[in-house]
This record gives sequence, C-alpha cells and structure tokens, in this order.
Amino acid sequence: MRICMASDFFYPSIGGVEEHIFNLTQILLKRGHKVIILTHCYGDSKGVRYLTNGLKVYYLPIKVFYSQSILPTMICNVPLIRAVLLREEIEIVHGHSAFSALGHEAMIIGSLMGLKTVFTDHSLFGFADLSAVFTNKMLEIDLTCVDHCICVSHIGKENTVLRARVPKDQVSVIPNAVDTVLFTPDPIKRPQDDTINIVVASRLVYRKGIDLLSGIIPRFKGEKNVHFIIVGDGLKRELLEEIREKANMQDRVQMIGAVEHAQVRDYLVQGHIFLNTSLTEAYCMAIVEAAACGLQVVSTRVGGIPEVLPDSLIILTEPEVDSIYDGIMKAIKRLTNFREKCALNGPSSISTMGNGITHGADGKGARKKNYTKHKHEKQNSCQPSTNDNNDTLSAKAVLCPYKCNEIVASLYNWTNVTQRTEKVYERVLKEPSRSLGQILHSYLRADVWSILLPISMIHLILCFLEYMRPSRYMEKAKDLPRSK
Repeated sequence: MRICMASDFFYPSIGGVEEHIFNLTQILLKRGHKVIILTHCYGDSKGVRYLTNGLKVYYLPIKVFYSQSILPTMICNVPLIRAVLLREEIEIVHGHSAFSALGHEAMIIGSLMGLKTVFTDHSLFGFADLSAVFTNKMLEIDLTCVDHCICVSHIGKENTVLRARVPKDQVSVIPNAVDTVLFTPDPIKRPQDDTINIVVASRLVYRKGIDLLSGIIPRFKGEKNVHFIIVGDGLKRELLEEIREKANMQDRVQMIGAVEHAQVRDYLVQGHIFLNTSLTEAYCMAIVEAAACGLQVVSTRVGGIPEVLPDSLIILTEPEVDSIYDGIMKAIKRLTNFREKCALNGPSSISTMGNGITHGADGKGARKKNYTKHKHEKQNSCQPSTNDNNDTLSAKAVLCPYKCNEIVASLYNWTNVTQRTEKVYERVLKEPSRSLGQILHSYLRADVWSILLPISMIHLILCFLEYMRPSRYMEKAKDLPRSK
C-alpha cells in the first residue's frame, strides 16, 4: 500500500502525535509499504528530507498560523498537496490530530481526488465552551469525507462519535504503544541516598494541568528529600519558575526544558515517581513510557487514562491539588515501606532494590547476560512475601522495575498497533469510491450549507490543474531501493 501521513505535528516538534506517526510509519516501512509524511516546514527543516529507514518527509513551504498549525484556508495549498499525492502515487491519505489544519486539508483534497482517507483522533474535547463548539463543528464537517476513523481509547471513540456525529461502525479503537526496548529501566541512575525524585514530562500548558502542578510543588517545601525534575516547555513555564522562587526550592525543582524524544528516557530513569496532572487526555503516552522505565505513576483520573495501565502500575487521583498530593504521598509511603522491607533482608537486597540489578565496575550491570537466569531471584528480592499484608501502603505494591517493563511490553507494542492499522487500510481500500455528488451530499449532514462553496472551489481547482498539468504527464517520484 502507498500511504501518506498528513499532520502539522511532526519532528523536530516533540509530542505524542509526532511520536505516534514516526513509530507507526517505521513499522509500516519494515512491512513493505510505501509511506511518506506531509507536514509544514520547521525552521531549517524545509523541502524533502529522508529519515530512518528511508522515511520520506515533505516539509511544505507553508507558514505556521497558531500553535504549530497552518492557517486553514482549504484552497490555497491545493496545487502543492495535489502534486505530492500524484508524484508519490498515494492510495491512502491518513490525517492525524483534530488540531491539524494541514491534515484535514490533505484528507479533503485526497477524497476529491478519489483517494481513500483515514483519520486518527488523539485528543478529547468538551461540549460547553465556545472554542469546543467551534472545533467540534469543524471536525464534524471535515470527517464527513473520511472513510474511517481511528481513536486511541474507548473513551476517545465515544467522544468522537458524539461531537463529530460519526457512525460508530466507522470508528475503530487502536491504542498507542511504546518502544519498551528504548524505554528500559536503569535504577542505578536513581539517587543512592534517601532522595525521592518526582519526574514530570509534558508540554507546560494549561491542558496538561500545570496550574495544579504549581499548587503541588510548594507543599513539599518541608520535605527536603523530595526533588522534582520537570521536562518540557510551554506557556506555563514562567509560572513554575515563579512558584519555585517563591517557595525557595531552586535546588530541588530542576527545570530541564524541551528535549528530544530520544533523551526523555535519560530523565525518566532518574526518578522514582512519575507525575501526570493532565486535565484531559485521550491516551497519554508519557505514563506508559514512565511505567516502562519502572516508575510509580501518579496520574489524574481523566479521559482515557484509567483504561491505559493496570492498577498495579498506576495511582489514580482526581484533578484537584489535594487529591494529587495524597496520591504522591501514597506513592512515597509505598516506596519508603519498600526500602524498609528490603533493608531488613540485608545489604544485597538494598542494592537490588535501589539499582534494580547488581552492577559491576563498568556500571552497566549484568542484566543482558543474567536477567533470564536470575529473574525469579530479582522478583523475590524486590518484592516482599505475600504473607506480609500490613495495609494498602505495603511494600509489595512496588513492583520490580524490570517487571513493570515486561507488563508494558505485553500490553502495548508497535507491531500489533501497525497490524491493526493495516486492517483498517485494507477495509477502506475494498470500499467503492464515492462520486462527487455523494461527497457533496455527505457535507449536508453537518447542516452547514456554506461549506459546499469551498468544497466546490477545491473541485474546480483540481479540474483546472488536471487540465493544465494532467496527472498522466506528471513525473513520478522514484522509490528508494529496499533490501530484502
């Protein structure tokens, strides 16, 4: 199959949508499909670039309008997008994110060109405020031309069906995944004293609950052994820096800023607890990556988060400062009891508890050679006896970091996600193509008759371009030779 992933959000920008697109395309390429990515230019990233495994990316010369998205003109980019789709002989246009104007424009143009279209929704929206009402109506209009929708959680599917009025039989649930080979535990990176590191990795914006985080940090002013590592950047960074100064916690709140995705793991493995304060999430890749690195996860109970991780890997709280604080204290007490239990078993047990492995002079440890051999020994040393049931804060609530990695690997992997996505592609390719009349009639479902004007304009532009430069005369792009 020949697939075009279209979205405003892609590398070098960092985020869950960008990571999802990249990992999905990598597995599709390995399975023999032709995949390209359509996005706008990012600084020096312009023109055509090739990434890992020959992934071809078109950084179109389109300026950003707001929050990394282009201005949704609908008709100005028709010649450019048409040229790319024809040159690459695309069969399926796959748009990502409801906030991506480029993704929606590519899907509209693709449908009018007779191509199949798929949309993946990565976010949740409300129904009450003015911005949500406008966004939901625009999404409803855009999805009328889409052959199939994909949501990353069941709550996300319900949300999309309700706000965009998409038939539920045209929506599939395919979760995100995480590369558990990249996100592996390394407990030796954690502090070897009684310090407890709480890691936060997200965009520093309102939707991620940074206002809640600013209310939580000062509460640990008296806890000298609790440190925060905050990874990410955004409009709310100044708020956190102000709170840090007012609480006089400059030495215990480390502001890392934006980092490349490959470097996120280096900060996760330094922590004991991962904190997520999001106000809305369809899935949340960050908590899965943190769990894969062996951290206790404390997260707000919003959106699709409760269905992502099992109870043994996550502590759910309400999106309130008091509730989140109680969740963190619960995780800290679990960790403290865990250390006390391991301390009773002797120094070797403490070493195993603190580092996850007994490491040699090279500092790398012997996990690769001896992990399978000593698997039961590790689990027995990391987890107290099941006969010990003090209370819900007992040490047995803390799992061995490598056991956490195994659980996440069994739940989410990109190969499974890609295979399920392929089935969606195969399904839409078998469906009959819709005529222009059927496409225009489908837009009437949104009860916005004025949308027929720009859609008709796009069709006329495509007809004019076909007359001026017929697709049969357009030079086709050569595919990179692939090793068998």
